[in-house]
Amino acid sequence: LAGGIILGVALWLRHDSQTTNILYLQLGDKQAPNTFYVGIYILIAVGAVMMFVGFLGCYGAIQESQCLLGTFFTCLVILFACEVAAGIWGFVNKDQIAKDVKQFYDQAFQQALMADSETNNGRAVVKTFHETLDCCGPDNAIGAVTPLWRDDLCPKKDSILKTFLETSSCHKKIDELFSGKLYLIGIAAIVVAVIMIFEMILSMVLCCGIRNSSVY
Repeated sequence: LAGGIILGVALWLRHDSQTTNILYLQLGDKQAPNTFYVGIYILIAVGAVMMFVGFLGCYGAIQESQCLLGTFFTCLVILFACEVAAGIWGFVNKDQIAKDVKQFYDQAFQQALMADSETNNGRAVVKTFHETLDCCGPDNAIGAVTPLWRDDLCPKKDSILKTFLETSSCHKKIDELFSGKLYLIGIAAIVVAVIMIFEMILSMVLCCGIRNSSVY
């Protein structure tokens, strides 16, 4: 059940419309940074393997098989080590993910402002960012006045003044998007780790109980 929940959360994050709209963009021959998906794929793999290993442990407990319970314990130790390693990697790279996406956005924004922007897809990339995140412009002086002088790039509001007052910086929106997603991934990883620890303890207790049983 825990593996199924983790797998479900990971698949939802993988196919979330906001992240897929942004991370599948291409600027010329440059692809949007997809480091975020590395953590998602790890969660998907952990969830799928947990479902299989959980079945293995359940079957081993029903059959009272020390071999299956020992295999179950070994698989859990390997999974736990992989998850700890992935958690450390994620903690180290958590700020880098948003930073890479913001740099990609800034490059597209600069191209969209160029006179020959029609010859590249910078304008299309920027408009996708703006419409998906309901924002306009980077986090600088140029971005602050973008809604006034380039309203064709910004999400349409009732008036230009309303667009200027209510539109947020895209840098801020990118930070909010990925910090929220990474926070959810962190919670899922902690829940999995706690469940794994209990599973390892209980499987060893059961294995020792079977070994000491008078039946055997």
